Amino acid sequence: MFVENLAKPPVAGQPAVGVGLRFEHYQDVLQQASLSVDFLEIHAENFFAESPAITEFLEQVIAKTPLSIHGTSMGLGSAAGVDGQYLKKFANLVNKVNPIYVSEHACFTWGRINNSLVHAGDLLPLRFDKSTLQTLVSNIDRVQQILGRQILIENIVSYHRFKHQEYSEAEFLTQVAEQSGCGLLLDLNNILINLHNHDSGNLAEKARNWLDIIPQNSVGEIHLAGASPVLQGNLLIDDHSQPVSAQCWELFQYANYRFPQAAVLVEWDNDIPQWGVLLGEANKARRIIDNLVEVEAI
Repeated sequence: MFVENLAKPPVAGQPAVGVGLRFEHYQDVLQQASLSVDFLEIHAENFFAESPAITEFLEQVIAKTPLSIHGTSMGLGSAAGVDGQYLKKFANLVNKVNPIYVSEHACFTWGRINNSLVHAGDLLPLRFDKSTLQTLVSNIDRVQQILGRQILIENIVSYHRFKHQEYSEAEFLTQVAEQSGCGLLLDLNNILINLHNHDSGNLAEKARNWLDIIPQNSVGEIHLAGASPVLQGNLLIDDHSQPVSAQCWELFQYANYRFPQAAVLVEWDNDIPQWGVLLGEANKARRIIDNLVEVEAI
């Protein structure tokens, strides 16, 4: 088992605040003398190609701000394991970038058809039981050994809920962190979407109860996002196409109180706004953090 302390934020004693870097904002980042965020997150798979242009771009960005790497295709919950070629490319990128955080999802993506390893092309949900837990922990351990560092595991949106499970999602992730030595990345928007789609009653209270199960020292990062609104009773889709929702901001205030040292990242992947709008979302997160610090100082 590989165990390491959670990655430290760029500013000691203060949570790092970042945004996801997407193609539409590459020029904005390169043209700015300095950035008003603490780090940028890249999706690993977009930078696997061995290209001088990619290397030069990454070097220019790293000169301005630290990077984090977020994987979307590793499939750590896959009983078939993680594809070796994929993992080699991932490790090469980590070695090249030396990111402050490395993260992936609690899901499965890899399976076998006619004895050939195939990728599902999506983040598929896990059954929260002891067998799946063992698979996920084993795969995380393998990845952490290869990378030589701790990774953060993110909760996903699930549009299917298994009827018979041995753990709640929060209990399952707690066990994953304890048994593998990984950290956790809590996506607050994903929690809210799952509650909207699968539960009823006071969803804000249920979301806070979800967070209460998670040990404080296991959380290394928090994701914030928004989704296209729907009428009550309709399925909510995690499309990352809107500003952070009011419900997500409200939950973040509680999450920041529970996990005050966790880094914070704003995601926006569809209908991407101008760079200044995205930075405005990051500034909202920073104000919430600063307000908590001021209250605790009184």
